[in-house]
Amino acid sequence: MVDVSISIPQISMDVEHEDGEAMRADIESKLSGGPHEDQCKEKHAKAVGNQPYLINSLSRREMDSLTAFCDTLLPCIHTPTSTNHSDDLLTFYTTSASMAGLPQHLGGFLSQRVKHPSLFLVRLVLWMLSTWVGTMLFYSVKSLALFLFFTQVNENNENSSWKAIDYYGPDPDVVTPITPKSASMVPPLGPGRQNLIPQVEEENRMNIGPLYRGLVDPTVPKKVLADTLKRSGFSVSYDRQTSKLTIHCDAVVVGSGSGGGVAAGILAKAGYKVIVLEKGSYFARKRLSLLEGPTMDQMYQGSGFVATKDLGVAILAGSTIGGGSTINWSASIKTPHHVINEWCNTYQLELFQSQLYKEAVEAVCDKMGVQSENNDENLSNAVLRKGCLELGYPVNDIPRNSPPDHYCGWCCLGCKDGKKKGTAETWLVDMVDSGNGLIFPGCEVIKILRERRKGMNCSTATGVAFKFDNGKEKEVYLMQSKVTIVAGGAIGTPTLLKKSGLKNKNIGKHLHLHPVVMSWGYFPNSPSSSGWPEQCKKSYEGGIMTAMSTVVGEFNKSGYGAIIQTPALHPGLFSCVMPWMSGADMKDRMSKFSRTAHIFALARDKGSGEVNSFSSLSYRMDDSDEENLKRGIEKTLRILAAAGAEEIGTHHFKGKKLNVKTASSYELERFVKEESRRGIKGLSMPIYSAHQMGSCRMGVDPKTSVVNPNGETWEVEGLFVADSSVFPTALGVNPMVTIQAIAYCTAQSVVEAKDMKLDGNLCHLPKSPAFILGILACLCVLVAQIIGNIVLVMHFRSAKSEVMAWKQRTIILMVVLSWISFGFAIILLGVSTSMNRMQPYGKGWLDGECYVVKEGVYNAAAGLIVLTVTFMLISILGTRWKFCGKQIEQDRIHNTVMVK
Repeated sequence: MVDVSISIPQISMDVEHEDGEAMRADIESKLSGGPHEDQCKEKHAKAVGNQPYLINSLSRREMDSLTAFCDTLLPCIHTPTSTNHSDDLLTFYTTSASMAGLPQHLGGFLSQRVKHPSLFLVRLVLWMLSTWVGTMLFYSVKSLALFLFFTQVNENNENSSWKAIDYYGPDPDVVTPITPKSASMVPPLGPGRQNLIPQVEEENRMNIGPLYRGLVDPTVPKKVLADTLKRSGFSVSYDRQTSKLTIHCDAVVVGSGSGGGVAAGILAKAGYKVIVLEKGSYFARKRLSLLEGPTMDQMYQGSGFVATKDLGVAILAGSTIGGGSTINWSASIKTPHHVINEWCNTYQLELFQSQLYKEAVEAVCDKMGVQSENNDENLSNAVLRKGCLELGYPVNDIPRNSPPDHYCGWCCLGCKDGKKKGTAETWLVDMVDSGNGLIFPGCEVIKILRERRKGMNCSTATGVAFKFDNGKEKEVYLMQSKVTIVAGGAIGTPTLLKKSGLKNKNIGKHLHLHPVVMSWGYFPNSPSSSGWPEQCKKSYEGGIMTAMSTVVGEFNKSGYGAIIQTPALHPGLFSCVMPWMSGADMKDRMSKFSRTAHIFALARDKGSGEVNSFSSLSYRMDDSDEENLKRGIEKTLRILAAAGAEEIGTHHFKGKKLNVKTASSYELERFVKEESRRGIKGLSMPIYSAHQMGSCRMGVDPKTSVVNPNGETWEVEGLFVADSSVFPTALGVNPMVTIQAIAYCTAQSVVEAKDMKLDGNLCHLPKSPAFILGILACLCVLVAQIIGNIVLVMHFRSAKSEVMAWKQRTIILMVVLSWISFGFAIILLGVSTSMNRMQPYGKGWLDGECYVVKEGVYNAAAGLIVLTVTFMLISILGTRWKFCGKQIEQDRIHNTVMVK
């Protein structure tokens, strides 16, 4: 037995101890409530508490290797009995991964949740681990094993290590959560929940959420679904041969995040019948578990474990109703001026300097309640602010879509009180309240439907095909629409376009990731409340992402630099980013979790990648991006030291750290220089991305872009893209406001896509078959009116001597009244169609702008006008026949007289 001792303050620890077996049995009894059993033979991972039931398909040899690996990462470490420690801390240090049941849970997670193409390599290395160790095994599984260890919970939603690392778990102020399964369940059909008594309605709104009226469960029987959709104004057809249901709507929106939510809200308010299809589930704010593990599993793409093919960049992306706006860190920053100038001047996109875009930015910020004040920021933000002030670095308040008093340490796991105004609390609520929109959660779009019409050079989007799990199998329905808007994010959107057969070579290219690298600083609890940072402040409590520095942002130069901000880290992600040097070192780092501040540098990257699918991403960091991140690391280390950190370090795999309190100024300077010069690429340190963009970029030339300035694809008419994938370049700051502003403009272009301007005052009328029919009918009336008047005048003049004076005045009066009534008919037609109660966001006739939103008015007008023309022609012909009859009778009498 090898005895390895390491030094940890006040604790001397060994890997094993003489009473190890007795302690192991005791701990296992505490954890599981009974004797420990060898579960490697089991093929199923036990479902505990909020943990899902996962089938483990790993072999016995693979599980043996995985168990040994997990116990190496998280060993049972002896603490001498002579040392006084709490029972919680003692249990934490003496609990190994296998004692906690981690290998079985990890085996099930690898089998069921991880879909990365390199998974087979992990299993191969597990199999080969009995003979030799592969480095890829450690790198790929280390983060996942640690994450699951610190996020798995028992039946009481607790983890035995949380007290030891001073972590509360779910926000203690949140309403008692229910299981994630029931949290995601919604009543069968939103449209049927009408005319509820106020108490019931308020209860539904609180328990189910503000979208409860618009949520639709597609798994109900087809007839029930069809009947309810019809009552809501949507037509449904059923193909008996294929057994497929087809739902008809004006617009289908794929995705409910910052792009899709805005587009859906605007179109529904404009009178369009809209259906939103979302792959993720809906979690009512009052029923959020706020447990890191289950939330990541159910509200993040790929359970939070999406990465590039070389594992060089880990990617976080939302997959729930509201998308990234539901689980992001609240930052709501307007598009920087230097980015707008570049997009306008270099990429010739005048949209971004237009009045419409300025209006869009203000509209979305107003809708989200964006403001910069914060009453109580968390430890990391306080550290960033103090360090920058000490060093003279610029530091600014970050605008956020939550009020100043929002204590949002758990908002990355969903917002429990709805104060963070994501799309599920704003634009989608507008859509549902308008009565024109529905949301289908749990539905994945598999293909965009299109057809090629006669006389057109390109195809036209006609809707989408989507699938969902009905409990037995995957079922496919069709959605037929006049407009299709894709807002699946910079990874999901190009994947769908490619699967749908679009051939534009730019689809999936130019992917930017805003690569992020972090530094950390440990701030021990202050001996008194007067110390800084205050003793009560913890790393996971308080306002998240409230401060930002642009000291290396290059905003006034090239525009390509790095901004410095702070993350929101709970134990699972914290353990993933920390370097692993040994089991004891990892547990020492984790014991300091609640007082460790993290600061990161985010680069506006010139480097780019390519998207084929969520499991097939490539990315290559540009050398200039790496240099900007190195400069960012240097600044973050200096900020942490200036703020009073006792220890500082980065996440480089060497795991170097410095005790600032005992180091000289020379040692501090040398450490900062050495750590900021280390390479970043090549798996040297974890690189994260929470912002993906540019993979279907906007432009003025189909040779270099995927969509035009209106957001419509060059290749397919009626197919629009409204998410971060249309960014021409990386943005350099948090993209939520920019995404929503672009989606706002795209939605307006969709509304106006069928429109034509009558004048320069933004007065629009639909350019559609109904509109053309109405206008042609008006022209026919005008022509008939003129012809009828000419005929009438000719008859009047020829018979003037025979017509009495009062009849002459009557005929003239009727002619004048006919023209007056014709003019009034045209004016009232325009007014009645413009004065619609569904005006988009307060714009309308009374504000100097008119919008026609009901094509049915023109259909009805066309019918009435055609009927009028018909009656007029019949009257004229009838009059003519009568005149001709009289003339024939007079000729017959005259001929008879002549014969006699």
